Amino acid sequence: MTHRTPLPSRICPACDGFASVAVTSGGRDPRGHLRTLTAHCPTCQGTGTVPARRVREGAGA
Repeated sequence: MTHRTPLPSRICPACDGFASVAVTSGGRDPRGHLRTLTAHCPTCQGTGTVPARRVREGAGA
């Protein structure tokens, strides 16, 4: 019996795979650490991939 291979996931078209970025606010805290804000891609929710859609054979016209 053959094993089914999972469908490959596609790179998110909105972020091109760079789903999370760290943006500096320009300041440092009292201990000298750089302050950063993390932003996630709203399309893929920070995963960088969009699941491939399953298409049934023979469906449609």
